Amino acid sequence: MTATPDLDRTVNFTLPHRHARGRVARLGPVLNEILSAHAYPPPIERVMAEALTLTALLGSTLKDAGGQLTLQAQTQGGIVKLLVCDYRGGELRGYLQFDEERLAELGDNPSLYALFHKGHLAMTFDQAATGERYQGIVPLDGESIADAAENYFMQSEQIPSLVRLGMGHDADGQCIGGGLFLQHLPEGEEGGERLHARDAHPEWEHVEALGGTMGADELTDPSLPLETLVWRLFNEEAEVRVQGGAALVRGCRCDAAYIGSVLSKFTPDERADMAENGVITVDCAFCSKKFPITLDHAA
Repeated sequence: MTATPDLDRTVNFTLPHRHARGRVARLGPVLNEILSAHAYPPPIERVMAEALTLTALLGSTLKDAGGQLTLQAQTQGGIVKLLVCDYRGGELRGYLQFDEERLAELGDNPSLYALFHKGHLAMTFDQAATGERYQGIVPLDGESIADAAENYFMQSEQIPSLVRLGMGHDADGQCIGGGLFLQHLPEGEEGGERLHARDAHPEWEHVEALGGTMGADELTDPSLPLETLVWRLFNEEAEVRVQGGAALVRGCRCDAAYIGSVLSKFTPDERADMAENGVITVDCAFCSKKFPITLDHAA
């Protein structure tokens, strides 16, 4: 009997005796639906798969159901001009702008620096319930987007973290993205005095070492339930608490009504300048769809 593929969801877990928490994610059909709108070449497909997986891992940590995480990378002179992914309520979307001619000169496996050059990674957390916004920005250093994410949490929040991201293809050539996110929880965080999170804490070193053994092949194997991945890593721990995660769907929020409401904020003269033969055509960067809006509907 063939197992049902475990795709498009996240799973949360905590290791109480190790003062650590974690999350695993695996993307399949949702990832391919997002990527198919742009037909990216393989190096860009890999970057997007990893960025979207990271967005799912981090976005699903939001306790506010209406909250949003936006992951954005911009560069100075890089082949990648702009990368944007966001998560809200289990909905994922993303797109990437790049220089196709310069990319062709790099071969099949360009480095992160070759793609982004002097780039920066920004993570923005918007809380719908309170209206609060928190943003942190770090250089795109290291060999991968996972390295940049780890640097973000160490620099912005002083929390030792481990991020593992992988991308592969199934037998039908469909893209699969998988990820693992582990964090050290400072002692005293829940009640009592909060102690400084030390990167050299022996309990964190143990968790980090175990998490580092997780390979891309396991993360992207749809036949392995996400709970099995957690069990493989931490089956010798005194206690592992596995909680529910989030189901993932593609969530481009563009539609004619929304675009019309945005256009209505412009003056009649501005809308007339945008129109051609009485129609304003709006392109959605996320889903590559074109929305023709007549001036009457944009008012």
